[in-house]
Amino acid sequence: MDNTSNKARDLFPAATRYFDRMDGMDKTLVIDVFDPDAVVLDNGISYSGRNEILAWLNGPASAFTTTSTWLSASQADEVAVAILRLDGNFPGSPVDLRYEFVQAATGMIQALAISVVRPAFGTAD
Repeated sequence: MDNTSNKARDLFPAATRYFDRMDGMDKTLVIDVFDPDAVVLDNGISYSGRNEILAWLNGPASAFTTTSTWLSASQADEVAVAILRLDGNFPGSPVDLRYEFVQAATGMIQALAISVVRPAFGTAD
């Protein structure tokens, strides 16, 4: 992921760390930004609690090599949203994804929902 953008600064710290750690080689380090009872919704599948989220990090979240471009980031109260364009070796690449984070009272990530905004411009439908 391309974290050279200042847009990440518009997110609460745990959400920013999520992207920083997803950019690293060891995706298992990402688990530290999630609340113990957190939920991740990705590609229509829900992962609840640290064990399931860790399985997601080691599986679907690590299945492809990607690069990203930050399109936008914002936060209102405990909800932070980032839109990134992902390009990589996955079907349908490139694609714009929406990451919606909910911050727990602890400051960690309570919930993360990842959804497709649209195929990136210039791609076939």
